[in-house]
Amino acid sequence: MYRHEGEDVFVIDSHVHFWDASEENITHDGGEQFIRCFHDYHTGFTPEERRWTLEEYRKYSPERMVRDVFGEGYVDVAIFQPTYLSDFYANGFNTIERNAELAEEHPERFVLNGRFDPRDGEAGLRELERQKERYDVKGVKLYTAEWRGDSKGWRLDSEECFEYLEKCAELGITNIHPHKGPTIRPLNRDAFDVSDVDDAATSFPGLNFVVEHVGLPRLDDFCWIAAQEPNVYGGLAVAAPFAEVRPKKFGEIMGELLFWLGEDRILFGSDYAIWEPEWLIEAVMEAELSPEQRKEYGVEFDHETKKKVMGENAAELYDIDLEERKRQLRDDAVSAEFGLGDADGEAAAD
Repeated sequence: MYRHEGEDVFVIDSHVHFWDASEENITHDGGEQFIRCFHDYHTGFTPEERRWTLEEYRKYSPERMVRDVFGEGYVDVAIFQPTYLSDFYANGFNTIERNAELAEEHPERFVLNGRFDPRDGEAGLRELERQKERYDVKGVKLYTAEWRGDSKGWRLDSEECFEYLEKCAELGITNIHPHKGPTIRPLNRDAFDVSDVDDAATSFPGLNFVVEHVGLPRLDDFCWIAAQEPNVYGGLAVAAPFAEVRPKKFGEIMGELLFWLGEDRILFGSDYAIWEPEWLIEAVMEAELSPEQRKEYGVEFDHETKKKVMGENAAELYDIDLEERKRQLRDDAVSAEFGLGDADGEAAAD
C-alpha cells in the first residue's frame, strides 16, 4: 500500500496484462511488430535504470509479475484486461485462461475480466456466457482494432456489437473497457477512434464504459463525449507515464479530465508490463497541477482526488469493499512473501 501525506492509499491498478509474445507463440509478422511497438513505448517512457530488454519483455514469469506489481509496485489489487490477437499469436497474446491461473492463485489480489469480439457471432455469445459462469467476470476488455482475417477492426456502435452489449447487461457484466488509445503497429489507427463510444454509452445507460487510455491522442474528442455521457469513465493507462517524463503535459491531461469528467470517473492503470507500477504510482501521487493550470481548469489534483483516482473509483465499479479487502490482504500469500503486513496484522506502509 502506498503511503502519501501520512495516510495509506489503497491502489487498484485497473489495467494489467500477463502476456506471451515469445517467438514460438508468434504466427504472423504482426505479432512481432506488435511486441516491438510495445517495447518502443516501454523504452520511450521508462526511466533508463528500469528498462527491460526485448527478450525479457516478450514473456515474463508469474513470479516476476507478482513481485513487480504487488511486492515492489505498491498495488493492492490489479484488474486483468485480456487481449487475444489470435491472428498474430498461436495461443493468444494475453488470454483469460492465462490470466485466470494467476487470479485463482491470488484471488484477493487479482480481478479477472473477460472479453468479446462481435465477429464471433453466436459462438462468441456462448463464450461470453461461459466466461461469466466460469469466472464470474464483472467486466470485459474490447480491442476494436484487432485483425480477423480480412477484417481490420470493428465498432462499438455496430448492430453486432450491440447484441453483445445486450448480453453483457443481461449477464451482469457491467464494466466495458474499450481500448481507445495510441495505435500499436501494425493495427489501424482509425479502428481505435473514440466516436463509437458515444452511441454505445447512450444506448446502454446501465453499463459503464471505461475508455482505456482516455482516447489519446484524441483527448478532446473523448472529453466532449464523456461530458455528456455520465456512464463514460477514463482509464489512465498510457497517460500515467507522462507524470514522470512530461509533467506539464500530464497536468494538462489531468486538468482536462477533471474539468470535464470530475474526480469520480478517472481510474489509474499502469498497463503492466508495458510499464511497472512502482515508478508510475510515485510519479502520479507526487504530481501537481501548476498554478496556471489550476486557474485555467478550476480544479485541484489534491490528496483526496488522488485517493479516488488510485483506487476508490475502481472499487466502486467492481464492488470492492476496501475495508474488507484490507483485512483480507493482511494475511494473504503475497503479503507474507513480501513482508507487506506486520506482526499485528496491520498493513505496512511502503
